[in-house]
Amino acid sequence: MSGRREKAEQRGRRGEALAAWYLRLTGWRILGKRVKTARGEIDLVARRGRTVCFVEVKWRGSVRELGLAIDTHRLRRVAAAAEAVAPRYAGRGEDVRIDVLLLAPGCWPRRIANAWQPGA
Repeated sequence: MSGRREKAEQRGRRGEALAAWYLRLTGWRILGKRVKTARGEIDLVARRGRTVCFVEVKWRGSVRELGLAIDTHRLRRVAAAAEAVAPRYAGRGEDVRIDVLLLAPGCWPRRIANAWQPGA
């Protein structure tokens, strides 16, 4: 792995750890981290009550860069991965959603709840 790729991986892991901490502080229980499927990877799986949330975490070096951190292509990939593992985490009748958590140094996390709607 190149030095540049390795640093990006370290930043991503740090961002995911901070996101998990933030979710716990806001009442969520972490069920899974870096859940890999044939369709893609889910950064975090969390539960609060009867809601299971598949969370895409994006860490950027500045707040300005956060606006470009997530797009339809990335969300579609997370949605496909979530669909593959949803039965493992969510029971019948429970709500399932995909959230995005955007993080940058020096600012509070920005959460986009229910970022992906089926058929989008």
